[in-house]
Order: sequence, then C-alpha cells, then structure tokens
Amino acid sequence: MLVDNHGRPLNYVRLAVTDRCNLRCFYCMPEEGIHYLPKKALLTFEEIERVITILASMGISKVRITGGEPFVRTDMMQLMRTITAIPGINDLHITTNGVLTAQHIPELKKLGIASVNLSLDTLNKERFHTITRRNEFDAVMKTYYELLEHNIPVKINAVVMDGKNIDDIIPLVELTREHPVSVRFIEEMPFNGEGNHYPVLNWTYLKILDYLTSHYPSIRKIKDPENSTSYNYSIPGYKGNIGIIAAFSRTFCGTCNRLRITAQGGLKTCLYDDGVLDIKALLRNGKSNEEVKDALLKAFQSRPLNGFEAEEKRKDHTLAHESMSTIGG
Repeated sequence: MLVDNHGRPLNYVRLAVTDRCNLRCFYCMPEEGIHYLPKKALLTFEEIERVITILASMGISKVRITGGEPFVRTDMMQLMRTITAIPGINDLHITTNGVLTAQHIPELKKLGIASVNLSLDTLNKERFHTITRRNEFDAVMKTYYELLEHNIPVKINAVVMDGKNIDDIIPLVELTREHPVSVRFIEEMPFNGEGNHYPVLNWTYLKILDYLTSHYPSIRKIKDPENSTSYNYSIPGYKGNIGIIAAFSRTFCGTCNRLRITAQGGLKTCLYDDGVLDIKALLRNGKSNEEVKDALLKAFQSRPLNGFEAEEKRKDHTLAHESMSTIGG
C-alpha cells in the first residue's frame, strides 16, 4: 500500500489532459479565457501512459480524467482505452462539462467507465448562459439523459454561488427524486484565474445543509464512502442522493487519498499547493522509471497535512491567479 507521510493511503490520481475548455464559467476563468498552454507543453499520450503505468506499479488503482474539458483534446477515447489496459488500474472515471460528451457515451459504456461527473450548476437555460458565458445548455442535458439511458453512474457537480444559482439548489435536488443520480453541491473556491480572492465564503457546507434541511425536513445522513470528499444524504423515497463538498472549508483532508497531475505535467499532492514536482521534466530529461518513482515517493513523503498548510507553503499565496481549468477540476 502506498501511503504518505501522515499515514494516509494514496490510490487515486486526477489527471488533467488539457487546460482548454469550451465554456467560460466565471468561477473558473475570466470571460476572455486564460493563456492556454502550447501543445508541446502538455503531456503527450505516450507520457501519460508511462506516468500512469509507474503510478499503478506503486499502488494507484483509480484514475479520473479531468481538464479543462477532456473532450476538447482529440483522440480522448483512445487514451482512455490505453489507461484501462494498464495493469493495476481498476477504475477509470471522467469529469466533463457535457458539451461534447454525448457522442462518446456508447463507447464509454463499452469501455466500462466507472462513473461520469457532470458539471452542471443550474437547470435554468438563461442562468446557464450567464454562468458559463456559452449557449450549450441543451447539449449538456442531452449528455445527462444519454448517460442515464446507458446506465452509467452519474454525479452532478454544482458549485454553489451566492447571488447566482441559489434558486437552483432545490430543482437540482429534485433530479434525485426519479433518477438514481448523486447531486453534489460544492463550496465555491478561489481558483478563478482573475485574482479575485473570496475572503468570506457565505455558502459554507453547513449553510448548504441548513438550506436543504429547511426544505426537506426528512433528509437523513447516509454512510459516506471511504475517502469521500462529500458529506452524503438521502431523502426518503428518492432514488438518488445528495452530497455536500466542503472544498473551501477543507474538512475532509484527513482522509484524502488523491493526487493531481496538471495538464502541464506537474504533480500536486494537494489542490491548494502550487505544484511539488515537474513530472514532465523528469520524463523529457531521460530519467528512468525507477528515478521517476523515487522522485514521486519523495514528494509523497512531504505532503502537507491539509489544504491550509499547503496554501501557507505556496510561493504565491494568491490562489485566485490560478484557474481550475489549469489545475484540473
């Protein structure tokens, strides 16, 4: 078992395959977008295969593909086929905004994709346009219903934003009445790429829970899966469930089992650090697999205890200069 310096098992990597996105969600990046990485700055598919193979040999068994938006990178299905064939990788997941996903769903089903996280902050078409600055609501909803039709486990990720989509909380919960989906409400984080930090978080996970409880007095706590980032609940008679992710409050750090590899090949052992290892440089400088493994192990043994410690150790303390599209959502 691979463990960090605090005794926490590590078995899950979130892999960003691109920093590009076809939406412009205001909590993720500026309206004009960000300065995208040139293609040569991204890990190649061959480099990705090598890194995941090394990590799998060390004990990583779960991979989540993220971006930016993964499907804006060409030949994504080929990459996913490659990853599922790597010995030791038991579960492949993907996080997507759903704009380009529907056409790939039959193959995702054949591939045995473990789950799809669908980013969807509102069920109102006009508010969707306001939040994402794009008119792609219908494409996203087509993806949602296609995923249900193919019986692929679906989690909806909704960022709760004061003054933006509070009226959408209950409609999103109501999806769980008839559909076996998990709707997860996420605290807004400061990674918007504009430098606007959020010194006060109005909608904490506790306020979100109070809001849900006021509308659904019968809501009940259910058992959280091992290493879950969300506090999970269900409403009697509803087919799905609800989760609340304290992403800014960072209350789940004590059981964190995940690593991040950014689109440019950087290792983050915590969402809030500013990168602890340049994996791409190791690969392109001719390091052997054993040398890469040794560098990874060293990084794992210097992991911060929690997101607050990671933030404190950053060279640049202004988190909002980073975009979630670059970090890997």
